[in-house]
This record gives sequence, C-alpha cells and structure tokens, in this order.
Amino acid sequence: MEQYYGIEYLRRKLRQKRARVNLRYGFYEMKNYAKDFGISTPPNLRNLKYVLGWCATAVDTLADRIVFNEFRDDNTDFTSIADQNNPDIYFDSAIHEALIAACSFTYISQDTDGYPRWQVITADNATGIDDPITGLLREGYAVLKRNKRNEPILEAYFIPYQTHIYENGKLVDIYEHKAPYPLLVPHVNRPDSRRPFGHSRISRACMDIVSSAIRTVKRSEISAEFYSFPQKYLLGTAEDLEIDKWSAAMSAMMQISKDEDGEHPVAGQFQQQSMTPHLYQLKMFAGLFAGETGLTLDDLGFPTDNPASSEAIKSQHENLRLKARKAQRNFGSSFINVGYLSACLRDNESYQRRAFYKTKCAWEPIFEPDASMLASIGDGVNKLNSAIDGFVTPNKMTDLTGIKQ
Repeated sequence: MEQYYGIEYLRRKLRQKRARVNLRYGFYEMKNYAKDFGISTPPNLRNLKYVLGWCATAVDTLADRIVFNEFRDDNTDFTSIADQNNPDIYFDSAIHEALIAACSFTYISQDTDGYPRWQVITADNATGIDDPITGLLREGYAVLKRNKRNEPILEAYFIPYQTHIYENGKLVDIYEHKAPYPLLVPHVNRPDSRRPFGHSRISRACMDIVSSAIRTVKRSEISAEFYSFPQKYLLGTAEDLEIDKWSAAMSAMMQISKDEDGEHPVAGQFQQQSMTPHLYQLKMFAGLFAGETGLTLDDLGFPTDNPASSEAIKSQHENLRLKARKAQRNFGSSFINVGYLSACLRDNESYQRRAFYKTKCAWEPIFEPDASMLASIGDGVNKLNSAIDGFVTPNKMTDLTGIKQ
C-alpha cells in the first residue's frame, strides 16, 4: 500500500511556497515595493510610489495568444464535459494563473446530479506531490475558502479514490470516487525534472529589472521638478534683505535697487538638468525586460517603426512564438488529464490513463493571419496536396488559419 505524506506535511509545504507566489502576484498587480536607496531622493519625497505594468504585459501578452480550441480524437467526449464548465473562462483562467505563479490547479468535484465540475485554484491555495510519469498528483491539498484573516476554514485533501473535506481543521466528510488519481490536477508552465511545478513567467530577472526601472522613473520625476523650475541664486545681498522667494522666481520682471554705496546683488541660475539620461536608462531596462520575456520595445511603450505585415510582426516576436508553443504542449497534457479524471467521475469507471493516448488538444493560431498570409497558405496547401493527396487536412487548415469549416 502506498504511503502518503499526509495533510499536515502539505499544509507546511503550502505555507513555505505561499510567500513567493504572492510576491509574483504583487508584481503582476503592480503592488510591489521598489526599495529606495536614499541617495538622490529628498527626505520629503521618499514616500513617492510609482508602478510599471511590464510584468502584467509579459503575462497577458503570452496568455492572450494561447487560446484553447478543442479536443481532437475525443473518443470519450471530453468536449461535452468542457462545454458544461464555462470553457470560455475556465481554460483562459487556468493558463493565466499558471503563467503568473508557475502553476495552477483544477479541483474536480461533482454537482448535485453527479456531473463533473471544474474549479481553477491558484498556486497560493493548493499544492501536492507530483507523479513525474503522468503529470498528475499522488496526493494533493487545497484551501477552498479563507476567512477575513486569510486563515483556511475549508480545506480538501486528495488521494486516489477519495477526497477528504476539512472545516476549521476538522474532518467533516469523505467523498469516494472511481478515479485512480487525486481530483486535483496541476497545470504547469515550463516544468523540468528539477522543478516539476514549473517556472513563472515573472522570473527573478523580471522582478529585478522592474524594480530598477521604477527607481529610474522616480528619479526622473524628481529631476523633472528641477528641470521645470531651475534653481536661482542672488550674490551680494544685504543681511537684512527680505525677498519673497516665490514672487521673485515667478515674476516676469524683477527689480533690485542699488544700495547707498552703489552696489547691487548679482542674480544667476544653476544649469538646467537634462531628462535625457533618465530616458536612456529606462529604455535600457525596457530592452533587458524585452529580451527576458520575448517581447519587443513596442510592447513596453517605446514605439518603433510599424511592421508592414503580419509576417513582420511574427518575425519580431519569434521568441514569444516559441514560448507559446512550449506552453501549448505543457497545458495540453494537463487539460487532457482533467478530462480523463472527469470521465472517470462521469462514467463511474476507473479508466487507465493510457486509454486516452490518442486524444490531443488543438489551439488557435498564435498569430492570426492577414489576407496576404491566407493567400500564401492557400498556395502552399494546393502545392502540397498536389504532391501528396490529402496531406493537408481540414484540421490542419484550422490550426494554420483559425478558420473552421
């Protein structure tokens, strides 16, 4: 009989990982804190806070291009289960949360009629012990509800054939089922053998670059005050001279009379600060961030020449396209796992995972083709099918163009 780590171990594991997950959500929601070095900031401006949405852009730009289409060779009808679980929101939500926190989870339960329900749970509320062969879990744990103090009040512990429900730390119910794996399925972004629960789109490099860029924006704002209102000075004034400093600075014409000895003060102005160094530094950080995430400077708010065609846009985003392809492979496997366990619940049967090896996930094109691209695809398909009859099928055309018959 398999030995399990138990719910207490998984509770501790979630508490250890929760802070890092919430840190990334902080960067995504632009609630992160950028440390002020206190060198160039006046004391009365230390509390100024600025935000940059680059991390949100990095996540959303990739998530918006990974659009689930359908299950192919769906011999067990996963599609009907998905259609009854709000697919327009479910698939996008699972992908989006996984890109932020490296992984997300689907909690599979049953409604009053016994039909499978899918609920996305974020990585700060779920964890488990992974099975490296199938991508499923050996056991899992999820917080289903928290109180106002952010303490768990409703929890679930998952093992094969059983789901244990805890309320306020006490076991209140056990649901038995025929699924041979826990009903908590991970969706992982870029997993590997060292980190089976994947890597976040908001990497350490992204967080460091954004923090540096925020400090640059803050310094530029402080410098802008001096740039807009250069400092002036008066030399040789009498000790008892009283001048309204604001009126003297803003007046179009200022008169200073000579004293009894015929002397008068000398007025001057310090050299005006330049905003150019701050702009160059911010653009440097934007370039670093773009290189880290596969974006372009246009995506980060530094417009360049507009590309002439969709093909030019694709060539500029080649790294982003490769990242999207990788994510499609990862998430496709996990969505099939969700369908597999849901079929076990629906049919009340303990199916084997290998029974669904032919089922695949189909995706919308990463870049929508324009008219010229469609014409090029049409010419290519005609030539390929002339050489090998039926080589390009309707499904392949849908994958290329996003157009269904």
